[in-house]
Amino acid sequence: NALKLWITQKCNSYFILQRRRGHGDDGGKFTGRLVGALDAVLDSNARIAPYRILLQVPGSQVYSAIACGATVEEISQNWEWLEQNLLHTLSVFDNKEDIASFVKGKIKGLIAEEASSKLAEQEEDPEKFREALVKFETRFNFPEAEKLITYYSCCCWKARVPRQGWLYLSINHVCFYSFFLGKEFKLAVPWVDIQKLERTSNVFMADTIRITTRSKERDFSMFLDINETFKIMEQLADITVRRLLDNEIFELDPTLQEPTQITKRDLETRAQNEFFRAFFKLPRNDRLHEVLDCSLWTPFSRCHTVGTMYASDSYVCFASKEEGSCNLVIPLREVISVEKMEDTSHLPNPIIISIRQKMAFQFIDIKDRDSLVENLLIRLKQINASSPLQHNILKNEDMNPALFNRKAFGDFEIVTSISAAKESTLNAEALMAVFHQTGTESPDSRMPREQIKEHLWNDHFAEYGRTVCMFRTEKIRKLVAMGIPESLRGELWLFFSDAVTDFKSHPGYYSNLVEKSMGKCCMATEEIERDLHRSLPEHPAFQNETGIAALRRVLTAYAHRNPKIGYCQSMNILTSVLLLYAKEEEAFWLLVAICERMLPDYFNRRVIGAQVDQSVFEELIKERLPELAEHISDLSVLASISLSWFLTLFLSIMPLESAVNVVDCFFYDGIKAIFQLGLAVLDANAVELCNSKDDGQALMILSRFLEHIKNEESPLSPIGSLHGLLNDDQEPYNVTDIADLIRDSYEKFGDISVQQIQCMRCRHRIHVLQSHEDTTKQNVLRVVYPDVSFSLEDLEELYDLFKREHLVSCYWGVTGSIVQRHDPSRPYVEHYRIDSQQFTNLYKLISSWTCGSHTGILAERAFRLLDENMDGLIEFKGVVAFLDVMYYGDMSEKIKMLYRLHIPPALSQNDIDCQSPLRNPLLSTSRPLVIGKTNGDGVDYQKHLKQMLKDLEKEKDKKAEKELPKMTQREFIQFCKTLYSMFHEDPEENDLYQAIATVTTLLLQIGEVGQRGSSSSQSGSEEFTYEDLQGEASTSDQDSVFTDTLKTPCRSSQPPPAAEVEWMVSFEHILASLLTEQSLVNFFEKAVDIKLKLESARVNQCGFRSNGMSQQS
Repeated sequence: NALKLWITQKCNSYFILQRRRGHGDDGGKFTGRLVGALDAVLDSNARIAPYRILLQVPGSQVYSAIACGATVEEISQNWEWLEQNLLHTLSVFDNKEDIASFVKGKIKGLIAEEASSKLAEQEEDPEKFREALVKFETRFNFPEAEKLITYYSCCCWKARVPRQGWLYLSINHVCFYSFFLGKEFKLAVPWVDIQKLERTSNVFMADTIRITTRSKERDFSMFLDINETFKIMEQLADITVRRLLDNEIFELDPTLQEPTQITKRDLETRAQNEFFRAFFKLPRNDRLHEVLDCSLWTPFSRCHTVGTMYASDSYVCFASKEEGSCNLVIPLREVISVEKMEDTSHLPNPIIISIRQKMAFQFIDIKDRDSLVENLLIRLKQINASSPLQHNILKNEDMNPALFNRKAFGDFEIVTSISAAKESTLNAEALMAVFHQTGTESPDSRMPREQIKEHLWNDHFAEYGRTVCMFRTEKIRKLVAMGIPESLRGELWLFFSDAVTDFKSHPGYYSNLVEKSMGKCCMATEEIERDLHRSLPEHPAFQNETGIAALRRVLTAYAHRNPKIGYCQSMNILTSVLLLYAKEEEAFWLLVAICERMLPDYFNRRVIGAQVDQSVFEELIKERLPELAEHISDLSVLASISLSWFLTLFLSIMPLESAVNVVDCFFYDGIKAIFQLGLAVLDANAVELCNSKDDGQALMILSRFLEHIKNEESPLSPIGSLHGLLNDDQEPYNVTDIADLIRDSYEKFGDISVQQIQCMRCRHRIHVLQSHEDTTKQNVLRVVYPDVSFSLEDLEELYDLFKREHLVSCYWGVTGSIVQRHDPSRPYVEHYRIDSQQFTNLYKLISSWTCGSHTGILAERAFRLLDENMDGLIEFKGVVAFLDVMYYGDMSEKIKMLYRLHIPPALSQNDIDCQSPLRNPLLSTSRPLVIGKTNGDGVDYQKHLKQMLKDLEKEKDKKAEKELPKMTQREFIQFCKTLYSMFHEDPEENDLYQAIATVTTLLLQIGEVGQRGSSSSQSGSEEFTYEDLQGEASTSDQDSVFTDTLKTPCRSSQPPPAAEVEWMVSFEHILASLLTEQSLVNFFEKAVDIKLKLESARVNQCGFRSNGMSQQS
């Protein structure tokens, strides 16, 4: 019995963990020794692993080996994975064969996935990936442009039942395929339809990925590495949603510009780049090249600090492994040399980076040191070559300690001398130096505190450096939290934000920008002028033209520099504070750093970035203040209240002397400081907020608290916030010191990391953008609904189809710019527009006027009719108005629409279908007007004709509405062809053909009579009367009414002379003729159920487009 060779160590309802005899504790026994000896002498390929796990299905005598291991640790990991991911799931199955099949399928999937990932890591020929790609293309039938990024083995839960299969992640869709127990299951969800992507848990599984759309939730679990899968899904969802829904401001990395070229490695690189730029507050266009583990010599601690080096286009940065221990930012513009040192046992692979301010940084333990140094020198050379003037000037600067004082920092006389004349009108020093006001207390009470702070900072500078390259440690964070001294604030803001690098590398840029932008009028300048006197009106610096003029110049110059942002409210408040503490040009570069790096996407028309951070703030409230979140059901109220906190960095709702301390923390720690301070404010007022009765009371609680935050150490005179100036509340209120509030924020919430914020932003951006899409949709429906007969439900479905047609075209090779088709800056009804090909696809899906092969031609004519401004694009409102006539119009409206589709501009000279005129015996004008019916009776159409002409005369006299142009014979032939095509496969097809033959003959003869009457008229009138017609007609035989008068033109083979009047027929002629045939009336008055069309279109839209693309390719 083979089982005697194994000893059971663990077991449960389904799995057994066993150890082979001769391995482990019982090796001393005879049996164990024998088995161990046998195992030892066997060939290595035949040796049996000493540990294994068996699958034992209850009630079955069959055991299946599903795992093996060489060590206890290895087999224990497998056992834990089975318990966490499979054990609770198996109880769902009733059939023991199903259990065995499910477990084996899962294990095989994991093995295949692990093998695939190893191939990818080794950069070998990825045969497994090719195999997966073929299966993906076969199973989902997408065009070749739908690039597969990666795939994972997992389970998709459906009604508490897991389906084992494969998750495919492509550039536009997340797809799942399963073939289980003879049943095939397919799922394809566009990334752009996802409302929420999150990790969650359920009763059966501890960790799942949940995808939420407007209609459903889908849970996926049992991943080999759920962290990796979720990160890739987050990146793909973020890229696709922003590319398609936020193209107004979203700029992709160069490697991601072409979606069909995106790879899994590109996504991982993008995530790393975004974290790097957010962590060190660097420009968006700075690309990361190397990430290396190393150690940095930190002289203040007299040891090497272990961490990570990040080398990018323009920077070398360092972050210690212990968060906050030591960070470093070195702009390559400050570097004068990068050198390799001698390799020793104490200093392995060292390099020295020297900067202009007589500082040097030593890095050791660098792998591939030679390659790093070579790349750094290449980039350093490129940077110096891009601005040789700046390089030469700085190279020859006197690098003595005096350079570090405030005067030397702010002048740069040599650099700016070229444009000195232009800068003569700019403010040469910060406004606070000109309009400085001390507090009401004596200098002896507050100024010594400032002097103490300055002394502490000077000591810090001596040890840690006084440049942008200073060592950033926990000590400097504590100094910042205490409040930066007034005399050093502007300088340190420039260092912490690295605006000083931009300032140095762009000499004369700001003055040239001011010269170009001043005096030019646009919407931004009008808004700036309105807000100039609302910017810190309580401060004396902005109560005179000096401060106002500087503010105007900075804001106007920035609007000129960045038209995408232009000017946004709250920028005036931020800029006015920057001007207080920095020179005018420095303030401009600080504003650039805030708008373009530190608060990305905040200052634009839709303030997407601010809304994303409000959503992140809500999640942080739930995590960090659960009791408050439990009492306040709608946290969006707190988020909306806090919007101004983020947009103005608390400057608009807190006294200025306190708010500048918040700005200090913001420049050092970035948006993290605002999040943690916001949480501290809510925490301090949690009890009162929980007891508040409504939103208004909550707003008052927070407003009063913020207005009474004081800065006891500030030398400035107290200046309240704008809100506080307008509030006459004189009741006594407890005062909070800003230093205490900031200290509490760091102690309680300082563990919030930049990486955590970035991940949360990525998730919540999807939700915010989808909320904007929902708002757009509701506004469009509100505008369109009163003018059409569709139900709101059908109209909503039509909007989704219209929008999806645009998106599907973007997926697979739309030509032209997406911005033209989706422009959020336009009015709501014009956000999405489609071109001719997209409209044709949509028309074929939802039109009730299907004409076989003629349908596409009719769709093109309809597009030309709707494209009134002839820009090649139409919006949703026009499409719905057209469909409304098609489905709910009366016969007169439908015929008028068809009529308009067959005259210019809908019918063009280049219309493909017009090149060969329709020739059909039914259109011969020699046919008599008496049509024999099946029962042998005849119908006299002469009486109908006479009455019709009389009615037309009366209608002409009324002139109730603007007449439609008359239709030529060529246009009329196309009109008839459309009608014939529309009747194909109709249940009453024969009757309709007979009726249209009669009407066509009648109209042809009316047109020819009108042509003859117009030719013989001497008065120039193009009309003819019933009496004219009667004079030409013979009364002896009703059949000869038209046959005699039309003999000559029908028999003549000569073309009509050029001067002859063209054959014409009017809309009224056509309508009246069609009304004579009841079968035609029934056809056009017949109600058509659009719901069936919509349901079919919803199912077939993507598949229809896929097939079409495949055929085209």
